[in-house]
Amino acid sequence: MESVRQEETSDFIRFEGVEKSFGEHRVLNGITLGIRKGETLVILGGSGAGKSLLIRHIIGLVRPDRGRVVVDGEEISSLPESRLKPVRRKVGMVFQEGALFDSMTVLDNVAFGLRVQTKLPDAEIRKRAREKLRLVELEGVDDLMPSILSGGMKKRVALARAIAVEPEAIVYDEPTAGLDPITANTINQLIRDLQKRLGVTSVVVTHNILSAYRVGDRIAFLCDGKLCFVGTMTEARLSNEPRLRRFLEEGV
Repeated sequence: MESVRQEETSDFIRFEGVEKSFGEHRVLNGITLGIRKGETLVILGGSGAGKSLLIRHIIGLVRPDRGRVVVDGEEISSLPESRLKPVRRKVGMVFQEGALFDSMTVLDNVAFGLRVQTKLPDAEIRKRAREKLRLVELEGVDDLMPSILSGGMKKRVALARAIAVEPEAIVYDEPTAGLDPITANTINQLIRDLQKRLGVTSVVVTHNILSAYRVGDRIAFLCDGKLCFVGTMTEARLSNEPRLRRFLEEGV
């Protein structure tokens, strides 16, 4: 196994010895990983490797059995639910299926976090929501309902909602899943553009190798509940780690 290099300096998100089991099945087995401020880290791994489970620890949707999760210098693993709100404002989450509210218009979906987490007047909230829709290249859709949107449009609305409260990090769970190649490329480009424009830290879980190369600064590869590779995109291509090489070559 190749050595997995970690640096604590300038990490915005950090996992320290994180373990998580369900019954007798241990999914995460001592994950230590630093995600640097302002970078885009891609998490790769086979089905059931624990990629989505790992990122759900970042906003406290899942708590580790052992270990620590640190966000912006604050250890959040044992925080009560009442104290997680400030952390969740720092980290926007784009779920795999978008997780839009079907009973709300596009504009109200994007505005939801602002209404819950701020005391801004409604006119300002609607203005900010429209600004974020423009950032993801959606205009003139304010009054549409999610049910009539295409898959790619739903992903962009979900992304606009995630950035509406101006988080310091964005976590993406399979952002291109179920999309055709052209739409997937649009989402990939948006991820890169937003990282550059907003300076956010980005964490992207994907099984799409092409997406990984297009959006990532570094790759973290999960196998058997552990990290068996962490490095740059170039280092991943040159890696001798057999499971990573097979994954990249076969795209599975």
